[in-house]
Amino acid sequence: MDIDFNKYSDGLVPAIVQDNDTHKVLMLGFMNDAALQKTMQERKVTFYSRSKNRLWTKGEESGNFLELVAIAVDCDHDTLLIKAHPLGPVCHTGADTCWSERNHHDSFLTYLEDIIELRRKSSPGESYVASLFAKGINKIAQKVGEEAVETVIEAKDSNDELFLNEAADLLFHYLILLNAKGHRLKDISRILQERHSG
Repeated sequence: MDIDFNKYSDGLVPAIVQDNDTHKVLMLGFMNDAALQKTMQERKVTFYSRSKNRLWTKGEESGNFLELVAIAVDCDHDTLLIKAHPLGPVCHTGADTCWSERNHHDSFLTYLEDIIELRRKSSPGESYVASLFAKGINKIAQKVGEEAVETVIEAKDSNDELFLNEAADLLFHYLILLNAKGHRLKDISRILQERHSG
């Protein structure tokens, strides 16, 4: 791989990280040759931190590593595109990406998943979500069942407002169940994409 580390005076090149499954841009970091070699050897994305003045593996403190899938260099040989599997939120704010898309309808569910993860760590007395987690997987699964039944009941009537609210309750509790099982919507999306292409 021919990379021009001498183009910039600090010997670093920008490295754009993209989710291999969703194609969402996750973050931007900088790499020198040592960071690139460590990334390829250990299969965990490593940058050169300008603030720490050392190599820094994303997730070394949080555990939210970026598992390397592929590396591509641009036509000028001075920018890298890193495709990775993120093992948890990427941004220090707890979001999946460092570019806030919380006001976009198509990303609100991802934002909601991040909120559920944060609420899970709260005291049961402070959050409805935390109280559900405190009661265990059986209670969470039971709530999904209850909300599903209520959604079916409202689907048989003609009140769209009631139906949509029950559907929202069902989806919310489904996201909680996914989180409890260690998964996110992108895991379900990946399976549906595989079925569609198969």
